[in-house]
Amino acid sequence: MRGTRKYQHVIETPDPGKWELAGYEESLPISEKSNPITRELDKSDPSQLVQLLRDCDAEIFQEEDANLIHYHDPEGGLVVLSGCGTSGRLALLLANSFNLLLKGQHRAPRYCYIMSGGDRSIVSAQESPEDDPHVGAQELEKVCEGKKNVVFVGISCGLSAPFIAGQLDLCMRHLDVYLPVLVGCNPVSMARNDPIEGWHSSFRQVAERLQALHESHKGFILNPAVGPEAVSGSSRMKGGSATKILLETLLLVAHKADSNVPVTEKCLLEILRTYERAHKVTYSQSKKIAALMKQTATSLQKGHLYILGWGTLGLVGIMAAVECGPTFQADWRDVRGFVTGGYDSIENKEGDLSSLGPEFPISHEDFVRNVLPSVSETDAVLLIFTLDDELNQIEKLAALVKEKTSNIQCISHATAGQYLPNSLKKTIPSIIGMTWPILFLEYEGTFIQKFQRELSTKWILDTVTSGAYALRGKIFRNFMVDFKITNSKLFHRAASVLQRVTGQSQQRCTEVLLQSIYGEQTLSEQIRNRTIAGHVGAAASQDKVLPVAIVSLLRNCAVQEARSRVDSSASIRAAIESSLNVPGRKRGAEEGSGSEGRSR
Repeated sequence: MRGTRKYQHVIETPDPGKWELAGYEESLPISEKSNPITRELDKSDPSQLVQLLRDCDAEIFQEEDANLIHYHDPEGGLVVLSGCGTSGRLALLLANSFNLLLKGQHRAPRYCYIMSGGDRSIVSAQESPEDDPHVGAQELEKVCEGKKNVVFVGISCGLSAPFIAGQLDLCMRHLDVYLPVLVGCNPVSMARNDPIEGWHSSFRQVAERLQALHESHKGFILNPAVGPEAVSGSSRMKGGSATKILLETLLLVAHKADSNVPVTEKCLLEILRTYERAHKVTYSQSKKIAALMKQTATSLQKGHLYILGWGTLGLVGIMAAVECGPTFQADWRDVRGFVTGGYDSIENKEGDLSSLGPEFPISHEDFVRNVLPSVSETDAVLLIFTLDDELNQIEKLAALVKEKTSNIQCISHATAGQYLPNSLKKTIPSIIGMTWPILFLEYEGTFIQKFQRELSTKWILDTVTSGAYALRGKIFRNFMVDFKITNSKLFHRAASVLQRVTGQSQQRCTEVLLQSIYGEQTLSEQIRNRTIAGHVGAAASQDKVLPVAIVSLLRNCAVQEARSRVDSSASIRAAIESSLNVPGRKRGAEEGSGSEGRSR
């Protein structure tokens, strides 16, 4: 099959300079920059938050030069999708979807997924494993044992994950077996160039080697420009959505090509436009999404948000819930996702993980048995389903929930001509109803509609959870400022945010960040000489490391005093805001009147 595979163009960022902003952000990769659209995200009300996040998501669909790609699936081979965090969960979702498509065509499954940290990462954020390129390579070798024709798709939105670098390196050392493909949202020139500890190169060096293979069609990089994230660095949002759109489009085209259907530019654009229509359908419900966001923010003050989904929409709900932990330093109990059928329905490699701990049971039965008895009026419950699901079952579960809390809402997906039964409307009066047009696209039309609904649900949940945490003061301007430093990427991100908020030098910011990690004003030589991995190990058990460092720098005070101020403040944002207004304090670079602040 390799002889029939042709690529006329690498999907590359056409103009990375478009996203170059002056000042401290010049050297930052696109995925870590601060998006000009959302610079005042933290000051917005729910309606404004939805509009800002909608506009940011719309950047995915900006016009670029069309690239005609002819791609054939490796008959008798294997397609491996691999990622860390959100990217790994997307790999699972996509592998299941395309194996289902093959099953419908009476063909054997040949997609599989790898995620750093293993299957426990589906339900519980595992950030540190993504730093190990050796484990990445070992996992890929294990999955591909005995295979002679493997397409490997490594997903790293920021072009930064060592886990993926190790896998790409393995592929390039065995090009007789592997066709390596890297998917991300930065140009290669902005890939992380810090040496990977305990390894022989940086991610950028790996990406440059892969880029050199493009002319001979032995390796490819797919990295369209979609602009900075709405919440700086939060690649679960736009980066995740763009990855889903890109890979689903290309893989659908691959299946068409395998059926000897001519693949044209028009075919690609037709599929991409269905996603653009999904954006319009989703945000036509902006008022209801804003109401859900407001209710979620209220519930998260003293209670929880429980997301109960049917089919793959349940997995999308779990993905959104899990990401709240690392992004906003939320407790795993704050936002939880459940799916009908539990692990059986998500078809993960390691099977039922319920015995691993209280956060791992994920079926609706687990929710009813373990969680529902303690649900109260402070909690919110969100049901997500299509009108093709078991509506009687949904109605019964909704009735049980209503006995515990009136804060019950739903997202329902219908095809034109389908209507919610009145009995369900009475049980759940707060409904975000999506009606999708019938797609006349042969067999794959069913899958495109499935993909639309998943993406729409993802957009809503990303918007609702990010907006709710913004309303709770977990975001300053459009920066994540309260995340745990659990890997090298997050260590570098913390230092970068610290520099951008305070305007201090990189050296000074790194020093205060270490003071906050270790709780010591005077850093010993032993601490200073530790590797980043050593600092990450110390930071992983600490909370509020970055907010304490920001307040310490802004107030020029000891980290102990800064921690006391952060702990006694109404919110993280309030602690930072009050520190910015200290009399006599010099204005930082981010507050200046230079060109960096307001122009795109």
